[in-house]
Amino acid sequence: FYYFIRLCLDKILLQCVLQARTLSGADAINALRPFYFAVHPDFFGQHPKEREVNENSLKRLNGYLENLQKPGFRSLKPTQLTFYVRETEPNSSNVQESFSASGFRAVSFTLRTRDLLSTVLDILNSCSLSTEHVQSLNVNSQPHKEARSTVNRPIKWDKTYYSFTGFKDPEEELEQAQRVETTLISWLDYNGASAIRRLKKSLPLRKELERLKFELSHELQLSDIRWQRSWGIAHRCSQLHSLARLVQQRPEVLKNVKGHTVVFTDRSGMSAAGHIMLGTMDVHHHWTKIFERLPNYYKLQKRLLFLEDRISALLGGIQVIYIEELQPLLTLEEYYETLNSFYNKLRDSRLPFHPHSLRGLQMILESDRYAPSLHEFGHFMIPTVCDPAALQWFIFAKAQKARENLKRKEEMMITEKELIDTSTAKFSLDRLYKEPSVSSAQMIDCCKRLLEESLPYLQGMHLCISHFYSVLQDGDLCIPWNWK
Repeated sequence: FYYFIRLCLDKILLQCVLQARTLSGADAINALRPFYFAVHPDFFGQHPKEREVNENSLKRLNGYLENLQKPGFRSLKPTQLTFYVRETEPNSSNVQESFSASGFRAVSFTLRTRDLLSTVLDILNSCSLSTEHVQSLNVNSQPHKEARSTVNRPIKWDKTYYSFTGFKDPEEELEQAQRVETTLISWLDYNGASAIRRLKKSLPLRKELERLKFELSHELQLSDIRWQRSWGIAHRCSQLHSLARLVQQRPEVLKNVKGHTVVFTDRSGMSAAGHIMLGTMDVHHHWTKIFERLPNYYKLQKRLLFLEDRISALLGGIQVIYIEELQPLLTLEEYYETLNSFYNKLRDSRLPFHPHSLRGLQMILESDRYAPSLHEFGHFMIPTVCDPAALQWFIFAKAQKARENLKRKEEMMITEKELIDTSTAKFSLDRLYKEPSVSSAQMIDCCKRLLEESLPYLQGMHLCISHFYSVLQDGDLCIPWNWK
């Protein structure tokens, strides 16, 4: 009894020590301001891959921070995160770093800490951000060392304490988590039931979404209705209800949408791909203005197509294309200005390309690059500021490689579709899809390895191939393409 009382007193003493360095939720947000500024998705608007990765990682980070603040929170589940940071030079040797094609620094790290202060410091240090401002919050930037120096002896709870109280031993949990690497089977074992519950709960909303989408597409004779970002099912239903109300209130303004695709996104207008964009933060008045302007947009679209043809003629027949998955979401006006500027530069340079010598090849224009490159799928990625002479040399040098890549792209697309269909059938999946940031080569590798496994957990599920493990709010399972 005396020994147990001593243990309890020691614990009370330790809690008093820890209270001196406890960080509140508001303090944590203030301390992480430099981090949020460096990774906020709004600053990656012209880089869809980096924006999507940061959005998903921020959701998982916020969930981790919320769990740390819950009363009685004891369970520890290491969380691996990847962020693209708006810097140009890596200067940390403690984390995995790489540079994306757009020049941003990719930082990967795993959170294992059990208190807010340690978590905040780990995040800042992992991203090579200063931690000096944490001192102004009146907390100790070395919490564990301070706790040990305040108490006369290091406190290590005896195993009998946890046996008697029923509490989990945090050191044992941490050691176990560090020893066991997350595998697909173990993760599905742990998260399968939660995903099934969320999926069942979302089924009525999913049916409602399909009904609304079908009715609106049929009534307005649309080619498709899409979403730029991964909003939840409830959010999507709300957006379709808003569009349906506008159809009822102002049917005359939607007479010109026939045959087009409507995309719900962050701003309203017409996209470079010719899709009607409806900003989710805009009210009906803004949407109405967009629909009323459609005849003018169609005229501008014809001028844009003419510019693409003129550029193609100056570059030996190479086709100018716009790929939504790889390029920033541009409005029709923005893309027209980009094309027009590039065309004037080419026209003045008078490059000696033989007519039709590059027919069958493709190129996309990019405003955030300075050197031309060749994509693995065979299209040239040409900066708008590229020197014409350098452009000519690069295209001539890479033309044959581009044709080979284009041919390989067609083969990969066929293989990818076959593997998706085979995997969907074998595991009785309701849906199998990938995030735009996952390449076809990665998807093919993932599906081939999945087909070698027996995974009864996946029956009837929605499986998304991504870069991390996660259960989405509507029950979709996200697994990394390079799962173990």
